[in-house]
Amino acid sequence: MFNKGNIREEISNTLRILVATDCHLGYMEKDEIRRHDSFQAFEEICSIAVQKKVDFLLLGGDLFHENKPSRTTLVKAIEILRRHCLNDRPIQFQVVSDQTVNFPNTFGHVNYEDPHFNVGLPVFSIHGNHDDPAGVDNLSAVDILSACNLVNYFGKMVLGGSGVGQITLYPILIRKGSTAVALYGLGNIRDERLNRMFQTPHAVQWMRPEAQEGCQVSDWFNILVLHQNRVKTNPKNAINEHFLPRFLDFIVWGHEHECLVDPQEVPGMGFHITQPGSSVATSLIDGESKPKHVLLLEIKGNQYRPTKIPLTSVRPFEYTEVVLKDEPDIDSNDQNSILEHLDKVVRNLIEKTSKKSVNRSELKLPLIRIKVDYSGFMTINPQRFGQKYVGKVANPQDILIFSKASRKGRTESKIDDSERLRPEELNQQNIEALVAENNLKMEILPVNDLDVALHNFVSKDEKMAFYSCVLYNLEETRNKIAKDSDTLKFEEEDLILKERVKERSTNPKDGAQLSSGFQSSEDFRNKSGAGVGSAVSFSDDEDTAQLSGPKSTARGRKGSSSLSGAASELGKGKTSTRGRGRGRGRGRASGNLKQTTLDATLGFRPSQRSASVAATAAVHSIADDEANLDSASSEDAGRFEVDEVEDSSESEGVQGKGRKRAAPRGRGRGSSQSSKRGRKSEKSALQRMLMSKDDDDDDDDDVARRLNKPQPR
Repeated sequence: MFNKGNIREEISNTLRILVATDCHLGYMEKDEIRRHDSFQAFEEICSIAVQKKVDFLLLGGDLFHENKPSRTTLVKAIEILRRHCLNDRPIQFQVVSDQTVNFPNTFGHVNYEDPHFNVGLPVFSIHGNHDDPAGVDNLSAVDILSACNLVNYFGKMVLGGSGVGQITLYPILIRKGSTAVALYGLGNIRDERLNRMFQTPHAVQWMRPEAQEGCQVSDWFNILVLHQNRVKTNPKNAINEHFLPRFLDFIVWGHEHECLVDPQEVPGMGFHITQPGSSVATSLIDGESKPKHVLLLEIKGNQYRPTKIPLTSVRPFEYTEVVLKDEPDIDSNDQNSILEHLDKVVRNLIEKTSKKSVNRSELKLPLIRIKVDYSGFMTINPQRFGQKYVGKVANPQDILIFSKASRKGRTESKIDDSERLRPEELNQQNIEALVAENNLKMEILPVNDLDVALHNFVSKDEKMAFYSCVLYNLEETRNKIAKDSDTLKFEEEDLILKERVKERSTNPKDGAQLSSGFQSSEDFRNKSGAGVGSAVSFSDDEDTAQLSGPKSTARGRKGSSSLSGAASELGKGKTSTRGRGRGRGRGRASGNLKQTTLDATLGFRPSQRSASVAATAAVHSIADDEANLDSASSEDAGRFEVDEVEDSSESEGVQGKGRKRAAPRGRGRGSSQSSKRGRKSEKSALQRMLMSKDDDDDDDDDVARRLNKPQPR
């Protein structure tokens, strides 16, 4: 009785877990021979779990081979789980952690606690790189099984924010008697990103169980399940064991298909790693030819006992390598001798597999793979060679694979050649490597985002992958621009102001005109009391000066054209005068449009706006005449005195507008005629600006006649 009591106590305090990874349901489902292999292996795993009376089944990712499995695959997977998991067997453990955090689905609790289901074998699973979440709702094929209440899906991380991101791992706290287990799950994340996250401070946070009565933090047995690259030539595309925290006790490593089920201790870290490998051979390489196993893990307190269990339903697989130059019975010039030798090797491998499967009830066709080093020899057609083995092997089309030894003769290069055949390795040939290889510079879209979009488009059949990538980068760019818009606006205004100040400093004449225009507008504003000029901004004044300057020059400079062109010939002076006449019409139209816009925005009355513009134009014309008169010499003025009188008489309808005060400002000897002309047309500036459209047409006609007049000798 004492021994039975001890046995019962030991059973009630021992947590039994069956561990398996990489089932790849649906692999080769269109192949008539190998389409059932993955389902038969998974059926055997579930049968072992029921036979060994484990508390739950723990899966390490890649339950499905495709990201969007077919309906046939989903139906078969649900049938297997329903057949083995739904029964009236009692559950001997309990989950004491916050289940809404552990299982972030609609129901938010472990499946065996649902009163509508009778779950006898709970299944806990993370996702791998083949069945990882995708799409707008970030759903995985494992979410379908979770919604059916057949699988407890955990380890699903949401990478929020910009940059490398941040994740927090919350454990599932499991209690059975005196044994306490903290189960951490980390679904597959891109290896390069997770590698950077582990090297970024506070990017990966681990939540420890709280100390309770009778159970300290050190009493918990910590298990981690992850699905990442473990061995890689490029350290950035793999996860180093030393990245993991030291408080862990046991690690289940998925994704690697080679069966290394015996726990191995990591030096200096204090935890052990088991790598169960895949239950079905998805790549015909040496690592997959080893016998397949699952692990029975028994935990009591802080101690565990591993037991590996072989899988008998797996299709036999034999792998070998042949170097033709090392075989003495092969002639390099005789292809028949090569064929005979390879046939002998294939027959030996088939016989070897049949001896291993003598006791099996159902004999399966074996998988045969021969890697041939044909350096210095001729190759043969692998398909033609495999036709003779149809019905004898499961893969007659790819029995042979040819390769050449590298010049350095290193075995590592041979392993790399074989690794290239793995679908998992083909998926890792990303855009980043291509860009680095071809020295390309991506300027619009980031390389990492484009790599993820291409992977989702090809592997996960996401039609909107590139569209989502572009939208995400557009939103990021808009947010950045909006954040810096105020600073850029101020800098741009400062730059424009500096450019204007610089232009005025280099052009003192324009600066004098602008300053005199400001002064005259201020005087006019003080006299009339209209207050129009004060509402015009700095840029508007400058535009007004630019528009009114050519008009006042074209109208009022005829009397002093000889003075402004003192350093040039008479013909050049006439040419410049005609140029001003042509610019006058365009300037007048532009000025009217500008005034209309300002009147509509500022709400001025037409009389006030016209008065202010007329006053500004008059002051600018006076400033121009004064500058030109000062610069001209008295001798040139006397020389062209006759021409000045003739020009003044010819353009009587054009000159003098806006020059009411031009006569007293003239200081040169030749300004008497122009002053007389100015006194003849005594009109205020306001009346001249309010003249009708017919007067403008007459002015245009006068300008046209003057332009058509031949030049004087």
